[in-house]
Amino acid sequence: MGSHIYKKIEIVGSSPTSIEEAVNNAVTKASESIRNIKWVEVLETRCHVENQKIAYWQVSVKIGFTLDEN
Repeated sequence: MGSHIYKKIEIVGSSPTSIEEAVNNAVTKASESIRNIKWVEVLETRCHVENQKIAYWQVSVKIGFTLDEN
């Protein structure tokens, strides 16, 4: 086994329920097209407000994954 090469992408997950669910939603969606996900870095957390209440959470994350070896 050689050295691993990693790549990171940045995406935003959202959820009407929680920050944790927003992160999980981002990872779940990313895993539909990305293999070998190894870590998630939470970069930014914010929420959308409607009628003076939080409508949904938004979390910017960087997802790290290994590239396939030849």
